[in-house]
Amino acid sequence: MPLILRLNIISLALFVLAGSPSPLRAAESVKVRVEGIQGELLQNVKALLAPPDALLQNDGVDKLWLEYYAAQAETKTRTALEPFGYYHATVTATLTGTEQDGFILNVTVAPGAPVRLSQVQIELRGSGSSEESLTALVADFPLKAGELLLHRRYEKGKEELLSRAQSLGYLDAVYTTHEVRVTTATKTARITLLLQTGHRYRFGQVTFQGAPLHPDNLLRRYLSFKSGAPFSYDKLGKSHSNLSGSGYFKEVTLIPLKDEAVDYEVPVRVRLTPAPGRTIRPGVGYGTDTGFRGSLSYKALNLFQLGHLLTVEGTASENFQGIAGRYVIPSPDSLKSLTGFQANLQREEVTSYLSTLVALEANRSQGFGSGLLGTAYLRLQYEQFTVGLQDSSARLVMPGLRFSGRRYDSITRPTSGYEYGFELRGTHRLLGSDTGFIQAIGEGTHLMPLPGRLTLGTRGKIGATWQDDPLAALPASLRFFTGGDTTVRGYAYKSLGTKDALGVVIGGRNLVQGSMELERAILDSWGISLFYDLGNAFQSFTDFRLYQGAGIALHYYTRVGGLNLSLARQLGVDDPGFRLHFTIGFQP
Repeated sequence: MPLILRLNIISLALFVLAGSPSPLRAAESVKVRVEGIQGELLQNVKALLAPPDALLQNDGVDKLWLEYYAAQAETKTRTALEPFGYYHATVTATLTGTEQDGFILNVTVAPGAPVRLSQVQIELRGSGSSEESLTALVADFPLKAGELLLHRRYEKGKEELLSRAQSLGYLDAVYTTHEVRVTTATKTARITLLLQTGHRYRFGQVTFQGAPLHPDNLLRRYLSFKSGAPFSYDKLGKSHSNLSGSGYFKEVTLIPLKDEAVDYEVPVRVRLTPAPGRTIRPGVGYGTDTGFRGSLSYKALNLFQLGHLLTVEGTASENFQGIAGRYVIPSPDSLKSLTGFQANLQREEVTSYLSTLVALEANRSQGFGSGLLGTAYLRLQYEQFTVGLQDSSARLVMPGLRFSGRRYDSITRPTSGYEYGFELRGTHRLLGSDTGFIQAIGEGTHLMPLPGRLTLGTRGKIGATWQDDPLAALPASLRFFTGGDTTVRGYAYKSLGTKDALGVVIGGRNLVQGSMELERAILDSWGISLFYDLGNAFQSFTDFRLYQGAGIALHYYTRVGGLNLSLARQLGVDDPGFRLHFTIGFQP
């Protein structure tokens, strides 16, 4: 005779399968021994038979409760086996032992033949019945005819189909039929699912509350949907993330008003609490390359009630001092599109050179698909520099293009992801510059997770300069140097490059550098890695040498970034030395 099993019949068993707390006090007085099964079946049976704390009273084990517990053991065991397709198990349970020595519940199981599916029937009805992504899920349902009846797969496939329908805007989607019919005589089962999608909802009017001084076009640039588009909770979540990450607001709430929908258009109410309009933030840090450093930044939001942004930051360390200001005009066309103006005044003194420069830049950034950001800019720069025995200056009018993309699974401790960048810049005397050149720079980083809590990180950078004038005409800030914490460990900061006749590093027109690092995660906040770096700056790709360094690094991760301590040894030189490197933050 057929037995109709709806989901609520086995919900308790599925809950146990997912995991439930294991009583400790009762388990010490009553032990459970199960024979005849293993693996997930054994695990689920033991979880469902775990002795409840109610068995214990102040003076010991409650005999009435114990007898009731033992009497239920056979039924509970069969229930625990059903999610795995075993409906014909033979179970015997006996209770032995004494209160003094402890009780033992002995359970013997003969699971028998499992139930197999004779038919899996899934039907879509409503306006979404021909939706391609829904029909694909129906075709790929995780249970097929002839397979074992596994309720966990059934629940997963059923939930995925309903969730997908709702994510596509079919908010009233519901299963009007959802049953598993088991025929005990033939040990077969049939699945019948009928999903009624209902009408497809769309986004309606969006109203903003709490930010009357922020222009409407600024607010709407952070929405990942437009009115009339299919309703999606995923797009609501993305919009919430965009608004929260904009920096303009300290609290963001998006409320879909489905009950107020007209013609299946759902209005959305956005409640905003603006962030402080003016902020000042100090910062301190340390790195082997820079020494101790401090910064002070000022940020002004929503200038002139137009959504414009002004940032000014002063930075000082042992070898670098500078102040930079940036004025940003967001574009309503795209989240990443903007127009910017910036000014820099900086002084840098390292072993290889001394440079003082002032620069003005106007740029236009445009966001593209898949996280790509493109920027066109025009930079005016005047620089005075000393490299080796050379004291000089350079005036540049320099246009350029930048392209970049970035995606990691975590900001503070990534184990998977990538970033890349490409820049092309140059100038000519016809533009009013003191020299002419074309320079191209490409770089990339990739993180790949491996088994055993390992992560393989690789990074590379290459730069090339085409120049008719001698290297001396190229200012220090545009020459290539390498060596240091994030380039070639084992060497001092910017200590590698072409040398002059006196052996002083003067930089190079071209650059090659790369790194490979294998990290093993330890506990929740620590990691240890082995690394190999190489690179150099040089004059010609037909004649160059790459310096190498290798070593071991220790990493400690916090919510604000990582602390990285590396011990590197030089390779391939006559008198190799060791060098410690210390950095704060994720170093791509």
